Amino acid sequence: MRRHEVLVVGAGLAGQRAALAAVEARRDVAIISKLHPLRSHSGAAQGGINAAVGKEDSVDTHIYDTVKGSDYLGDQDAIEFFCREAGPTVVEMEHYGTIFSRAEDGSLARRPFGGQGFPRTIYAADRTGLALLQALWERLGTEHFTLYQEWDLTNIVVREGRVQGIVAFDRRTGQFEGIAAKSVIVATGPAGRIYGRTTNAHTCTGDGVAAAYDAGALLKDLEFVQFHPTALLESGILITEGARGEGGILKNVLGERFMGKYAPHVLDLASRDVVSRAIVTEVREGRGFPGDFVHLELMHLGKERIETRLQEICDFCRNFAGVDPVVSPIPIFPAQHYMMGGVGTNIRGETNIAGLYAAGEAACVSIHGANRLGGNSLLETLVFGKQAGLAAAAHAASASAPELNDSDVADAEAPVRRMMSRTDGEDPQAIRTAMQQTMDRYVGIYRTEADLLEGLRQIRAIQKRFEQVRVVDRSNVYNLNLTDALETGHMLELAEVIVVGAFARTESRGAHSRVDYPSRDDAHWMRHTLARKTPEGPNLTYAPVGYTRWEPKERVY
Repeated sequence: MRRHEVLVVGAGLAGQRAALAAVEARRDVAIISKLHPLRSHSGAAQGGINAAVGKEDSVDTHIYDTVKGSDYLGDQDAIEFFCREAGPTVVEMEHYGTIFSRAEDGSLARRPFGGQGFPRTIYAADRTGLALLQALWERLGTEHFTLYQEWDLTNIVVREGRVQGIVAFDRRTGQFEGIAAKSVIVATGPAGRIYGRTTNAHTCTGDGVAAAYDAGALLKDLEFVQFHPTALLESGILITEGARGEGGILKNVLGERFMGKYAPHVLDLASRDVVSRAIVTEVREGRGFPGDFVHLELMHLGKERIETRLQEICDFCRNFAGVDPVVSPIPIFPAQHYMMGGVGTNIRGETNIAGLYAAGEAACVSIHGANRLGGNSLLETLVFGKQAGLAAAAHAASASAPELNDSDVADAEAPVRRMMSRTDGEDPQAIRTAMQQTMDRYVGIYRTEADLLEGLRQIRAIQKRFEQVRVVDRSNVYNLNLTDALETGHMLELAEVIVVGAFARTESRGAHSRVDYPSRDDAHWMRHTLARKTPEGPNLTYAPVGYTRWEPKERVY
């Protein structure tokens, strides 16, 4: 049986930062990842990372913008800690070698992002996530740790009220193995592939969140799903908010710059939930282009600025949409982009299970509340990845040895062998597609009771179909048919939690917009949703929001 003190599941920015903190605390650390760390979805983040480092800006303003952006559902004590850590975190990453873009005077270049009072988003052209990921990987590479690469997590083992380790299988051999650990950190990133139209990579299937849920962890606020306003029409590829930060504008089929109707003070740089609803409203009311989209125009910025600051966007538009943004508008429509909810944690990344931690998009601290501001997600991975690593290392220093048994591996492997032994049943890809179509249709930007009820009925029917899923490929080496089945099972569990939470929350707040309950209801719903797995489905309870000094008020941009 393999054995480590601290085991990090996921090798994106949150996972790497957690691992670095635990290694520096002199613990025996391992990372398990289903892909090479530099292919992690953190590398897809384009626009930048927030820090109030400008002379005209302040940490307090960053705190206020984040609280307001969250529609007052973010925990204010966590947000205050988060924003105060921003500056030192960016400086640390620069010292690790991140190649941030520069202003003419040599200082860190900053661009405005939606819902924020000052330009505070520090960037590396439109490849900020990749630049951070490479720098952190080079730093971590100077330390000693174990990397299990191309391993799929199947189970987190909890016994006697504490984590004992995990069970996973090695794609290269098809062998299931147990890895005992005193501390396990879930940093597996998003679950955006629950939806069909998403900016997320195909690997973003919520594996760690689902495994934690199975193990008894509480999931927090999963009903809050962010839809990014500007995704390429056909492919759903992200067009960074930095494009509007650089001066890009949205127009409808009438040639109108329509955001003035929805956000008269900041126009195209309103928060993402506001801009996404505005685009959908324009299309629904007949002011979209044939094919249901609007235009993002950059042409007025000039060729040099576009190609210098938005290089990747130029490549995406030209290669995937046949559009040159230097001379033509970009056809865009919102797509699923981010999960505000996740495994419930405190500032130290601690969950309700001893020895289990979470960080990054897999976690919900909560700092994003009902809506995340652009530029805060990269910062979150680094700030709370570090905190989770420190807490996990401290726990491992005093915890007794974990006990992982052969029966734990056998129990995890049994359902997989049943999938592979069936001679009839459905292909996992067909089930995954049905789930994605259901979520796109019934659990999108605008929600109603009737749609959510139908969505829940369909998701539970698809879960029944999954009980008979068949893995046709019986090979042991790189069996991606099996990986597909495991990921689909994980996503179906989380899809049910999203719909149940959305149905229960009878108000509109941030990214959760109920047509039948159009107003925010602070009297009843200023609280976090907590979901615990039961045989009958998610059991919901609620927890208060943390306050410090910002009183809730109407959110106007």
